[in-house]
Amino acid sequence: MSRVASTDPVVAQLEAILGTFHRLAVAVSGGVDSTTLGVFAHRLLGARALLVHAVSPAVPGAATTRLRALAAREGFALRLLDARELADPRYRANPLDRCYFCKLNLYDTVRRVWEGPIASGTNLDDLGDFRPGLRAAEEAGVRHPYVEAGLGKEAVRALARFLGLGPIADLPASPCLASRLETGIPVSPERLALVAEVERFLEARLGPGDQRCRIRADAIELELPERRLETLGAEARAALLAAVAAIVSERGVELPLRLAPYRRGSAFLGHPGR
Repeated sequence: MSRVASTDPVVAQLEAILGTFHRLAVAVSGGVDSTTLGVFAHRLLGARALLVHAVSPAVPGAATTRLRALAAREGFALRLLDARELADPRYRANPLDRCYFCKLNLYDTVRRVWEGPIASGTNLDDLGDFRPGLRAAEEAGVRHPYVEAGLGKEAVRALARFLGLGPIADLPASPCLASRLETGIPVSPERLALVAEVERFLEARLGPGDQRCRIRADAIELELPERRLETLGAEARAALLAAVAAIVSERGVELPLRLAPYRRGSAFLGHPGR
């Protein structure tokens, strides 16, 4: 029996779409979009829903931890998979369409353990962004229930609140760690680990928000929200850079550091949106 029924037309529309599936696997990254969809599907379909999550050096550990805790609380089936994208030289080369090869490996891996339909947390706002992974989803026949229901990002956050998901509703966007490497810089576990460690430090020092550790050809760039950057005094800037320099040095990386305003997807080079 559904545990998400509501008079809200948005909820009702999504429920009608998901209700057409006899069984469904939802690919969950641990972010607000896919996690909310996974919980919704579980509450609607029960044991007929499976949540699948790729564990990888490119996936922040906090996302996996969050999903494990939520699965224990909600009682949904969570399948952890190794999508083996780092074994794909096309992905490791970090071309402009790296996301295509990432999702190609993910959906191929899901197909090995699941014969039914697959859904993603892509929402309507994502269609206007640069997302090569959508091509892989189309080739794999992946459904996008939010798009079908006409839900954008803010509607998804409202849905998360309706479902009682608490802090998940307000999670900042957090694409995979490989998105921090400038196009053409090869993806490696070592670079991903460096990004993860620096961003954990930034969150501990500055709190959650849109802040990134970008590895560029000529520097490691710490992107902070423009307002935060403007209010950061010279002494605080120097202390922040010195602390990150120590982390970078311990990992044997010899690149200068600099601060810059946060720009979404700024590591993607060579397409019209940048």
